[in-house]
Amino acid sequence: MKREEFEAAKTALHDVLERIRESAHRLHESVGQHYDGDKPYSFHLDMVAQGVSDYGYVVCQDREDILPIFYGAWYHDSIEDARLTYNAVKRTARSFMNGKQALMATEIVYALTNEKGRTRAERANERYYQGIRLTPYAPFVKLCDRMANISYSYSNTDRVNIHMRRVYAQELPHFLEAIRTETDDPRMGLPEEMIQQITYIIK
Repeated sequence: MKREEFEAAKTALHDVLERIRESAHRLHESVGQHYDGDKPYSFHLDMVAQGVSDYGYVVCQDREDILPIFYGAWYHDSIEDARLTYNAVKRTARSFMNGKQALMATEIVYALTNEKGRTRAERANERYYQGIRLTPYAPFVKLCDRMANISYSYSNTDRVNIHMRRVYAQELPHFLEAIRTETDDPRMGLPEEMIQQITYIIK
């Protein structure tokens, strides 16, 4: 999709996008979830959605896909952290978009939901990454999520964020390989500009 077309569509969809954003904010606030200890979790959700806003035109193939991609960004942790069920995510999505779009949106959220596990590696195992690779736009939204976390960690100097810098830098080669697909379908793509920006940040 041309960038101008994507920007025009975002403008036309502004009111719906704001309602999705506010809904996601309320959900995570209702379960008392925070980001980095003291920030509302909406801080992180908005950073992920900003990645979609900045780079979505590279992967988006249809105007109808814009709402599902943004929904996937704002709701990507809703099953894992806010304890919504798959059907609840889809039902909520359906209040903002048509059935086909709601299914796409929900599949993105489901794909980005970690597996059960005691460790970081167990939660993000091969089954998890396979689900991402099989779901349109999930690799892109996952990259937006990782970019948001990396950008935040590298802008803070406390002990936890310094530790996470090392984790993200060490994981990056495997992470990119794990979410990259061999298909020519642009919906499964990873914008090269984003990868370059992430690589620049961690150096």
